[in-house]
Amino acid sequence: MTFTIASTTVLSNGVEMPLLGLGTYKAVEGAEVEQEVLAALEAGYRSIDTASMYGNEAGIGRAVRASGIPRGELFLASKVWNDEQGYEETLAAFERSAERMGTDYLDLYLVHWPHAVLYAETWRAFEELYRQGRVRAIGVSNFLVPHLETLRAVAKIGPMVDQVEFHPRLQQPELQAYCGEHGIVVEAWAPLMRGRVFEEPVIVSIAGHHGVSPAQVTLRWLLQKGLVAIPKSVRPDRIRANADVFSFELSPEDVGRLDAMDTGERLGRHPDSWGLGQR
Repeated sequence: MTFTIASTTVLSNGVEMPLLGLGTYKAVEGAEVEQEVLAALEAGYRSIDTASMYGNEAGIGRAVRASGIPRGELFLASKVWNDEQGYEETLAAFERSAERMGTDYLDLYLVHWPHAVLYAETWRAFEELYRQGRVRAIGVSNFLVPHLETLRAVAKIGPMVDQVEFHPRLQQPELQAYCGEHGIVVEAWAPLMRGRVFEEPVIVSIAGHHGVSPAQVTLRWLLQKGLVAIPKSVRPDRIRANADVFSFELSPEDVGRLDAMDTGERLGRHPDSWGLGQR
């Protein structure tokens, strides 16, 4: 199974999305996020994930422009936050994100968390942005099967991506199966378990066998499963290491050992834990 940092998956509408991207959650606006993005772009990354709630869209935009890489070679994604949802509110939120990032369009726009009351109106705005060509693909984040079912009941255009917490301890097989059945690409946030992969004996053992790091093993596992991964680091050495997952391949036995680690353990919030309009 041959991958490179330029490898992509094809979304249901034909848009190609890089399999490996850069997460920017908690990267501080200003020098920190700018240096993170520049280091990633220099290492070959072309996909950058952010959100209005992260507060770093402007810094990402500055780094992208400073890189000199043509906009058409990049895949930029952002998300609408809970208190920005609704039809007019979402359209306005998109314009703010695009302006902060200094771009006329986004490659992917996501609903950050499910908001039961506003599903229909928020998604109607997403469909309008898609029809206008302001976004190349639309999707959701942190949606479980019941949320996706509710959304698909009102959607004219189905979600193309579902970005969820996904790592060896939380593999969500029911969600994986549902997304596969409906042509939705699963994208993993917190793929490295916020650093805990370095403490997991199974992952450490597999890493030692291949002469790589536990982070590299975990990212390679995700790629071999056909998932998109967006590891986050502000350290250039770790950014480069996270991109160095293409010189080895996990055996079926390795993959099986990692698959067997699933306990359903979440590191982040459960998608149903958000109250209405809660920040």
